[in-house]
Amino acid sequence: MKASLIIIIPAFNESVVIKGVIREIQSYKYTNIIVVDDGSPDSTFSISKQAGACVLRHAINRGKGAAIKTGIEAAKIMHADVVVTFDGDGQHDPKDISRLVKKISEGYDVVLGSRFLHHQEIPFVKRIGNTIANIITYFIYGIWVTDSQSGLRAYTKRAYKIIDTQNDRYEIESETLREIRRHHLKYTEIPMRVRYTAYSQQKDNRQHIWSAILTMMKLIFVS
Repeated sequence: MKASLIIIIPAFNESVVIKGVIREIQSYKYTNIIVVDDGSPDSTFSISKQAGACVLRHAINRGKGAAIKTGIEAAKIMHADVVVTFDGDGQHDPKDISRLVKKISEGYDVVLGSRFLHHQEIPFVKRIGNTIANIITYFIYGIWVTDSQSGLRAYTKRAYKIIDTQNDRYEIESETLREIRRHHLKYTEIPMRVRYTAYSQQKDNRQHIWSAILTMMKLIFVS
């Protein structure tokens, strides 16, 4: 089976919003959607399946990075030309997918969505946390981007096959930048819209400033 574009959604306890996320993506005529249920105790798996996504499931919660890697392994089996990662909490706008893919068609190996190239209201704490993450990522890996923790990204087949991340949780975002530099992949950033909702900001497993700092410290000591 071959799919030209596959959208991978890592999801943990997203039963409240996952159907809406999938349906909104489908409304833009994207049909190859893989939801990786990362050991959710709620009904994320069944709701995603009912919404028409291909759903894979971890028996236990392993982390966002592990879920993305599982989705990429499936994309390899399906021989996808392009893979897009898309968060499952409703913060991303499917309108941005076509812009990511357009940049891929222009010859980039990796395209990174950035919240900070677009004029929009972003909580001050998130701005501070992202700035710290950007600086530490640059210090460790020598690659500068405006949004090192963005989950909205697109990869060519060449890129997703050679990128090799080691950590299973939020470290994957920065580790991917290390791999871009290590393999001399051509990359760019595009402005993306982010939608902060009461739901996404109240999630227990969301990335916040302290977890971002802990993630960066882990990268420092294992790099």
